[in-house]
Amino acid sequence: MTAHAAPTPRTAAPRLVLASASPARLRLLRAAGLDPEVIVSGVDEDALTAPTPAELALVLAEAKAAVVAARPEVAGALVIGCDSVLDLDGEALGKPADAEEATARWKTMRGRSGVLRTGHCVTDTTTGRIASATASTTVRFGEPSDAEIAAYVATGEPLQVAGAFTLNGRSAPFIDGIDGCHGNVIGISLPLLRTLLGELGYSVTDLWT
Repeated sequence: MTAHAAPTPRTAAPRLVLASASPARLRLLRAAGLDPEVIVSGVDEDALTAPTPAELALVLAEAKAAVVAARPEVAGALVIGCDSVLDLDGEALGKPADAEEATARWKTMRGRSGVLRTGHCVTDTTTGRIASATASTTVRFGEPSDAEIAAYVATGEPLQVAGAFTLNGRSAPFIDGIDGCHGNVIGISLPLLRTLLGELGYSVTDLWT
């Protein structure tokens, strides 16, 4: 976890910008009383690398936040960048390229556990300060049959999400349980977000709409 300067208390709540196209992240934030504007970064995720899945998730989150924070129209805002990867035996798995890859991945994951790593980065565009960290949640996969996997892949859902699964979608019956923050698996850890905001001198309650 990093914070590049000592937090400074503020009186006026800034606007929030979410540097992510994820509808799940936006829903979680809105349910928690936050209503960010969405500006997609356009970062080429395949062009970025890191030694470990946890570090990769953080690099991606920081890159997304940096690209959006540099835009003139977000001056004065707090920019939230997030990105998730599934850590399976040390390999970082993002969105599957196609249905064949999604099917093969599920056949590999079933009956096993993986760790969902989500990088979080909050950038204060007023001061240039940044706070960032990665949250990790262990996911215990069930054992769906080949027919169930085929039916799930046919919905198209696993092609849209890191790790080819969702905790709150059609694959929920195939998840036996998790250890850690459930929001982190869906897309953003609200407790970690609160911590990062605090490092920058903001209370999450002051940002409620």
